[in-house]
Amino acid sequence: MKETFIIVDPVGLHARPATLLVNEMSKYTSDGKMIVGEKEANLKSIMGVMALGVGKDQEIVIEITGPDAEDAIDAVGRVIVENNIGARK
Repeated sequence: MKETFIIVDPVGLHARPATLLVNEMSKYTSDGKMIVGEKEANLKSIMGVMALGVGKDQEIVIEITGPDAEDAIDAVGRVIVENNIGARK
């Protein structure tokens, strides 16, 4: 499953929102990744997500595969929108 977002946080995807995303994804057995252009990171790795250096107005794709992928993508999407990290595209 895939969903695309535009980052709206003025500082981009810094430590606090990255931690929220990683903590949420870590609740699920499915594998998740964040894709930004040609780069991607494991959505369960705070260092990986931070290393992407995502800034305001950048497009990210969340891709999740596994047995609970539908629940995981819903939950991660909720975290992104409700915490004003990004908006659904």
